[in-house]
Amino acid sequence: MQWDALLEKMIAGRWIAGINTSDAIAAAKEFNRHRITGIINYLGEEIKSEDEVESTVKKYMEVIDTISSTHTSADISLKLSQLGQNIDESLARRTYKKILSHASSSNIFVWLDMETYDKVEGTIDIFLDIGKKGKSGICIQSYLKRSVSDIKRLSEEDAIVRLVKGAYNAPSSIAYSSRELTTKNYYKLMDYLFRNLHRFTVATHDKEITLKALRLNKEYKRDITHAMLKGIHNQYAVELAKSGESVSIYIPFGEKWKEYAFRRISEGSNMHLVINSLFENQRI
Repeated sequence: MQWDALLEKMIAGRWIAGINTSDAIAAAKEFNRHRITGIINYLGEEIKSEDEVESTVKKYMEVIDTISSTHTSADISLKLSQLGQNIDESLARRTYKKILSHASSSNIFVWLDMETYDKVEGTIDIFLDIGKKGKSGICIQSYLKRSVSDIKRLSEEDAIVRLVKGAYNAPSSIAYSSRELTTKNYYKLMDYLFRNLHRFTVATHDKEITLKALRLNKEYKRDITHAMLKGIHNQYAVELAKSGESVSIYIPFGEKWKEYAFRRISEGSNMHLVINSLFENQRI
């Protein structure tokens, strides 16, 4: 119980916006004051019942309606495991399509998060089948060796990609096991995006990668956004936005914040950043 209380004190207001939709909107509004767009994610993965799926869909509908009614600058980001992918793929397709349709009617962009390595193929298939062109995007993780071919496939469809390093474990046969190799692959994938796509998001807290992206964009003139997680490098995000760059902050909220917090703490590729963020002033 003491550990739970300590963790909640450390995490609350830093990585997690809070429990309720209003908490996420308030956090997004605060970033909006600095010309930063929110990416709101309702926490919860590996849902195993249709009742939970229905509840999650209702929550995302509520988030979409609240973003619209409060004139908040924010996208939403969701996971197919929240929408029934582990129960029935057709259920996940229906619920994803339902949320996309509702978001599109309010002109709200929808990101599809990537999850564990075994869900990558199905997630990309569903995105390409259902995702609305220009109204939705998909996350790709540089720690996976297959991401080179996935990026090429998505580029051929002119998809909008958010490139991240990744926060899941995978066998060494299919994933890079070191931070150095994951970063090297990130550079490779990012270079490909600059050469082949007009619009995409560079999601990283690695300032060297961000500086490389800024240099590349002077040459390629792409419509890029720099994205970070809430509570990691808030001040740097503000500095980028002040300089005229497009910046987004990923804002998770919900009752299942503990699972998210533990995954971030154990994230191998960025553990030093995550731990350091606990001791930095992240106020904006």
